[in-house]
Amino acid sequence: MSDRLPLGQMMAMVPGSGCNIKGGISQDTGERVYHVPGQSDYNDTAISVTKGERWFCSEAQARRSGWRKAQI
Repeated sequence: MSDRLPLGQMMAMVPGSGCNIKGGISQDTGERVYHVPGQSDYNDTAISVTKGERWFCSEAQARRSGWRKAQI
């Protein structure tokens, strides 16, 4: 069994890959929240893949993965 991630999943973790939706995890609650460009906290949200956070290519992909949209 391989421990490698599929290419599409790896690309979603790379800033500048065209996948510009930020999937963050709240430090306080552990809740998974995604931010889209234009939302008030988007620019302040940093993604740490080592903490389980990631980039998404679409909102549908984020929702399927268990994240909810950040409140504006």
